[in-house]
Parts: sequence; structure tokens; C-alpha cells
Amino acid sequence: MTVPTWWVRDGAPAPIGVSHLPADGQYNFALYSRDATSVRLVLFAPEDWTNPHCSFDLVWSRNKTGRIWHCRVPEECVRAAPYYAYQIDGPRDPTKGFRFDPEKLLLDPYARAVHFPPGFSRLAACHPGANPGRAPLGIVGVSSDTFDWGQTVSPRHTHDAVIYELHVRGFTKRASSGVSSDRRGTFAGITDKIPYLKDLGVTVVELLPVFQFDPQEGNYWGYMPISFFALHGAYGVHNEASEHIDEFKQMVRAMHEAGIEVILDVVYNHTAEGGDSGPTYSFRGIDNPTYYLMKGHLTRYRNDSGTGNVINSGNRYVSALILDSLRYWASEMRVDGFRFDLASLFTRRPDGSVDLEAPPVIAAIQSDPVLSKCRLIAEAWDMSSYQLGRTFPGTTWLQWNGRYRDDLRRFVRGDAGQVANLMSRLYGSADLFPDTREDALHPYQSLNFVTSHDGFSLNDLLSYDRKHNVANGHADADGTDANWSWNHGWEGEDGAPEEVLALRRRQAKNLVALLMLSNGTPMLVAGDEFLNSQGGNNNPYNQDNETTWLDWDRLDRHAEIHRFTRGMIAFRKAHPSIGRSRFWRDDVSWFGATGPVDFGCALLAYWLRGESEGDCDLYVMINGSKSEVTFHLQAPDLGWKLAVDTAASPPGDLPEAPLPLGELCLKPRSVLVLLSATR
Repeated sequence: MTVPTWWVRDGAPAPIGVSHLPADGQYNFALYSRDATSVRLVLFAPEDWTNPHCSFDLVWSRNKTGRIWHCRVPEECVRAAPYYAYQIDGPRDPTKGFRFDPEKLLLDPYARAVHFPPGFSRLAACHPGANPGRAPLGIVGVSSDTFDWGQTVSPRHTHDAVIYELHVRGFTKRASSGVSSDRRGTFAGITDKIPYLKDLGVTVVELLPVFQFDPQEGNYWGYMPISFFALHGAYGVHNEASEHIDEFKQMVRAMHEAGIEVILDVVYNHTAEGGDSGPTYSFRGIDNPTYYLMKGHLTRYRNDSGTGNVINSGNRYVSALILDSLRYWASEMRVDGFRFDLASLFTRRPDGSVDLEAPPVIAAIQSDPVLSKCRLIAEAWDMSSYQLGRTFPGTTWLQWNGRYRDDLRRFVRGDAGQVANLMSRLYGSADLFPDTREDALHPYQSLNFVTSHDGFSLNDLLSYDRKHNVANGHADADGTDANWSWNHGWEGEDGAPEEVLALRRRQAKNLVALLMLSNGTPMLVAGDEFLNSQGGNNNPYNQDNETTWLDWDRLDRHAEIHRFTRGMIAFRKAHPSIGRSRFWRDDVSWFGATGPVDFGCALLAYWLRGESEGDCDLYVMINGSKSEVTFHLQAPDLGWKLAVDTAASPPGDLPEAPLPLGELCLKPRSVLVLLSATR
């Protein structure tokens, strides 16, 4: 079909962003702004970031359709000047939320790559007026449509799903990672470590945010995005944006070849533009009251995210932006799923109230033919709304189970009255994800974790009674778990007596064992398998240094924990009766040490029958007390073998040894697992 001549001349309103039209020798630019009165497209040539190579003033009578501004630019112009931004003017009425500044260079929300000139300045973006040479710019023509994906197929794991959360830079930044110096802290560095991941047994890798974030904002974790489409440039080996995209795709392809899913931790609920005094990079200057939730007569930003602003995902154009971004990562970059930071913010209406029936973004994702097939994970809370479990409207999504984290930590720490909570978490958290005729939720929707990037590492959880959040002379705020740790009688690692270190190792094994024995979907944090430490810092969001970079030398020092974690992952994957689509129901029987469950003590046993899953039976005994306790085996003689003993030294902690029937003596704070001889 021949393109109408007026589109060739004036541009088209779809698709939003930049699209190449080689048949016409043009690029189409399209931008949404509800209240703009004038829009200028500015293009810069390489190395000259202050003087535009060319600019195009968009005239509403020709270059606007509805609320979308658009134009066509010749290929030769883009080849000479591939860096671009917009300048936008509009009403000057702050009481209606407008923040227009016609001199400010603004980043296209749909830019596939972002360039920061040498003179880039966050401070300049925080003040009114022109900022050429100091503003981030979009880059045209960086897609790699010719990438060879080969014959790889995206894997999809069920009972054997074990998620491994890692930070792209921190995972391989140290020399001890074994990655060559030019590839450390990059996507290529992760590719180099795939044999390690494969050997450990994890089947899903979750990358902390990889969207481009503000390099001057001071956020190491990456939870302050400046773009929803562009990769963070510092995570690539080379300088060119197109090479970053290829490097990311090579990593994803290699993961898939190894049978590992790749999911992204994504942030669509707020941006790096922050609060009232934050920088104007993009959304704020393009269409502030459309992109953000406002309050106080539209003069201030809502801050339910705790980071200064909240994206107005209830707006149809904003929700379309989020959906377009997700489809890009799922379709073009071939990631297998997403973990949504503060996903409860998707339920906010423009007035800040909560919509739990059909919030636009969640409803659109669940009905989208591409996205509905992805692994979807929600952090179902924010600063003012806690939606964990059946409350969250993403009925098919997995959810970070913060209750699981809290209850397991309390039991293992020795808090009183935790047996009932432990039973609920092992069972799959049916109190949160009820398997009823009305709800019909599943235990695998409970994403079980003991630690995450946000809080103490596993080692530090067991080594510190208080936070030590000072690094490089900078004191940080509390993390999520400052009061849930236990140092076992000695603060930190330096000089700790051997009996303290031995108890910490046992507790680490207890937490790993219980995590892998729980119905649900388990998640580990990179480095916990070899007791990586952050020096007691439970909130190192801004520490891009050895505080957060994994110390791979600890892999040798803590080989016992690595071996045990690897063994427990393999044990879980070998026994589909643990992680089920449905709850254990009549297949599980609960006991105390010598009789019925005693909810007033710290002792628990259960017999999990595996015949319905084509598996053998498990008998698990848990002694959370400070004393040695004798347990009676309250199950028939099934030729039981001892499979796990967290109190034993290797190789006795994973022995696969015959077991005499009768009484079993469990050492203090230990877990024992028996395996039947037959299925």
C-alpha cells in the first residue's frame, strides 16, 4: 500500500518514538504531549553537543494529530546528526502542574539509547533555562534487527524454578570473579559466569535494573531510571549503544542455551526526576501532569514510592508507554519475565486512590498475547499500600512474599511462638494465596526468599545485631531489616570465636534448607551461597565499590556453604513433590518431636508423601531450640535414608546414608531430612 503523501511530508502519529522508513529514505519522530503549545526537534552531530546540526519546528496545523506531535526527517540528516532531543513550550501555570521550559533539552521517553555528553550535569537540569552540552540525548538507529538468535528456545521452569537475583556490575566487578578485566561488571561478564550458574543449579536469573539511570544521582542499584527502553551504558564492554544491545542479546541467548530464564527487575512506578526540586530530563518537561501523580492543587508530587514521584500509570498514554517498553524487552530482547518494583503503585488512580478491580496496566499485561506468557513477579506493596496475596489484582502473578522472609527469620533466630507461622510458610502460604473455589490461587505464586538486595546479605543477617551503614564517609538510612538480624554473640566477623562461626554456618544451612524445602518459588541472592558480606551494611543502594561487589575469594573460604546450597538446590529439583502447582493438602502430616504439634515450642516435623507427584516421600524434622532434642519417627518403615543434616560437617550434611528406625537425636538449631527408599 502506498503511503499517503501527507505522511511523507508531515510525519505520522504512530508508532510513538522514532521509526526508520527506508523505502522513503526518512525517519519518523512522534511524541505525546497533551498540553504543549510548541515542539522543536533538535539533532546534534557527534562531538558538538552545544550547537544543533539541524532543528525542526513542529507546526500544530501540519505536525500534530490529536495530542501527538510528529514529523519526518531525511536519512542523511540523521546519519550526520544521530543524537536528538526535544524543546517544548506550553502553559506557564504551576497550579495545573505544568513545568514547561522551552529552552530545556528533553529526552524522548521512547529513546532506545541514551548519550551523556562529557559536560552532562544533573545540576543544570535542576534549574530553569538552557542546558545544551549538559543534557542527556537520545540516539537514533541503534537497534540490531539482524542479530542471530540461532535455534535457541526460551526455557520455562516449573517445580525446578530457582531464582538467583544479581547485580550486573557487582556480580563480576572484582578481579576475584575470574572474569577478564575488560569484561568485569558487564553483561559479557555474566555470560562468562554461566558455567558457574549452571553448576550451582539455578534456573532463573533475575537482573537488578538494567534500564539507563542517572549516572550522577548516586544510585548503584539502578532503581532511578531515566529511560524505560535504553540499557544502562556502563554495563556494556564497548562504547557504542548498538554494541550494548548486541552484548545483552548475546547474554540472553547464552542463558537460554544453558536452560536458564532471564528476568528483569523493572521500575515503572517512578523516575530519576525525583520530587519538586529534582531534575527535568524528560517527562517533567514534556507533560508533567500526565506522566506523574500530583497533589496539593497539582503543585506537588505524590511520593508513595519514597523516591520523590509516582508515575501516573492510570493514564492511557502512560500505560501504553509501559506496555510498549515491556513488549520491547520481551519481543526484541527476548527476556522471559519481569519483577515489578513497588507493583502496587500500578493500582493508583490519578487522584491517588487505589483501584483493585481493573487497574489499566495490570489488566493490559494479563490480556496481552505476549506479556501474559512471561513470568510476572510483583513486589505488592509501597509506602502506603500493602497488597500481598489475594488483594493484589494481578491474579496470575508471582509475588515477593515478605511474610515468608519475616517468619523464617524469626523462627530460625529463636523467637517464641513461631511454629504455626513456619508451618504456613512451608506449606506455601495458603493464608495469603488461598486455594479456594473463589480464588483458586497457587503456592508457586509465593516467591519465597530470606534475603534480597534490599537488606542484609545472608552472612550479615547472621553476623550483625545492628546496621553498619557507613562507607566512604557516607552514612545511609536503615534498610528493610535492621532489627531482624542476630550476631550469635559476636558483632561482625573480625575476631569471632570458632563456636560463633560454626553456629552461623549451621544457621545459614538451616535457612537455605528450609527455603528449598518450602512449597512456592525460591529466590537466592548472588553471593549468599558463599556467605558474601557487605560489612554489615543493610542498605548499600549507593555503594558502587567493594561493599557491594561480590568477593569471590569467599567461595573458597566458605566452600562448605556453597556445596550445601548447591546440594539443596539439586535436592529440590530432584523432588517435584516439594514445589507443586497446588498445595500439599492430604499428602502432608504434621507432628511435634514425639507426638502432635506443640505450638508453644520450637519443634516441628512433617511427613510429605510424594506418590501423587511420582516422587518418593520426605520426612523433615526441625529443631529450632537451643537444646538437643530426641524426635520419634512417626511414619511407617519406608526404608528411610538420611538425606540432609544441617548440624553435621561435610560430607555428613548431605550424606544419602541408611538410617536405623527409632529415635533420632537432633542437635540444637538443626534440620534433618529423611528420604524414603521407594517412590
